[in-house]
Amino acid sequence: MGKKAKKSEVDVVLIGAGIMSATLGTLINELSPDINIEIIERLDVVAAESSDAWNNAGTGHSALCELNYTPEQPDGSVKIDKAINIAEQFEISKQFWAYLVEKGILKNPTEFIRQVPHMSAVFGEKDVQFLRTRYAAMEKENLFKGMVYTEDKAVLQEWIPLMMDGRPEDEVMAATRMEIGTDVNFGSLTRDLIRHLQTKDNIKLSLNQEVRDIDREDDGRWEVETKDLNTGEKRKIKARFVFIGAGGRSLLLLEKSGIPEAKGYGGFPVGGQWLRCTNKEIIENHHAKVYGKASVGAPPMSVPHLDTRYIDGEQALLFGPYAGFSTKFLKKGSYFDLPASIKLSNIKPMISAGLHNLDLTKYLITEVMKSPSDKLDSLKQFMPTAKLDDWKVEVAGQRVQVIKKDPKHGGILEFGTEVVSSADGSIAALLGASPGASTSVPIMINLLKRCFPERAKSDEYRKKLRELIPSWGKSLNDDPALCEEVRHRSKEALQLA
Repeated sequence: MGKKAKKSEVDVVLIGAGIMSATLGTLINELSPDINIEIIERLDVVAAESSDAWNNAGTGHSALCELNYTPEQPDGSVKIDKAINIAEQFEISKQFWAYLVEKGILKNPTEFIRQVPHMSAVFGEKDVQFLRTRYAAMEKENLFKGMVYTEDKAVLQEWIPLMMDGRPEDEVMAATRMEIGTDVNFGSLTRDLIRHLQTKDNIKLSLNQEVRDIDREDDGRWEVETKDLNTGEKRKIKARFVFIGAGGRSLLLLEKSGIPEAKGYGGFPVGGQWLRCTNKEIIENHHAKVYGKASVGAPPMSVPHLDTRYIDGEQALLFGPYAGFSTKFLKKGSYFDLPASIKLSNIKPMISAGLHNLDLTKYLITEVMKSPSDKLDSLKQFMPTAKLDDWKVEVAGQRVQVIKKDPKHGGILEFGTEVVSSADGSIAALLGASPGASTSVPIMINLLKRCFPERAKSDEYRKKLRELIPSWGKSLNDDPALCEEVRHRSKEALQLA
């Protein structure tokens, strides 16, 4: 007979040791320090999947340069409401990080955040007209004050010399620039947050623990069954609240919970690769995150960008990402992840979404088939003088886009993040990808309000929340003085030059 599973009890179980669980755990500990928490991670280290710097396609998504957040309308106008919302949310994340630095919880902000200008660059008269229209709409908004637009080649040479060298003089192009953009290393940030949480007596981190099942008990609590991947030992953990923040694997675990709210959700995995520069002289000659327009049929996370990063204290330069298709839901997942996610409740939405996105499927397969020289051709649109010897291919992380029921189409593919929770708020899962990590703080605060409604209503909770996020509940875009005050505080605390 096998050994009986060990049993334990906590208030909260957080599944996955990435930026979402780290953020939620930190918020809970600040707002309700009496709550007991266990963080469960399948791998032997934290932040090794989507939160890792080399796996993450967007670091510091604040809608300053990402053109997919400002779609062009049929009449030629540009819709910017999503960009305003994301910019507001990123400022909330920065306020929380600034608070943690001021309190000494995060010791050295330069390890996870640096100021790097955010730019959009387009080529050809049609896209230049789009960027003009986008700039005209955005620069009127308070959150985008300071955005600069130019078609002047001399100015562009000063901003992005790496992209201008070797470019035809008669090529039509334009760019916008926001100096206050940032690069965020979410892997480093996650490790710092969890390192702090581990100093608390009522918070435990369990590595090499694979969640095998999630069941509802008669008393309303959840039983999370885990297996130690080193020893084979099984455990059963009872918790009043469970958060599933396991990246691509969240969908599979959400299905195990059996909550009716999970029915109809499916997942579409999208892989990726980078070109990583190995030439230090080239790396040091570029200092910006420059985003272009996505190819027709490309998913939003595949918007091409020539991207300055700071990883382990070193400046790096990446181009991509190049999308691809795999049935894995995680970089270190199983090829059976996609088939295992298909249930009677979601097969119709998944088939419908697949039929409505055949162009996307074709695009992903084409991307997978690209050779290194094909990848170089894409880079040369940004950097005409690029040579393959100066770059190497890096495998990026896996993203699982949300497929959900739709009364009109049967099923639709969503490119964003979505929180799915039970009616009583006792279990919740985060599905999807971009903008994800950059908006982790407001996402998790809203989740707490939904899942801990009584605590969230208390005066003590609200007072503490305003200490963490001074602008919470107010619109920075509508209040220039508050926006300036908040940004100045964040800049000082986070040591943004």
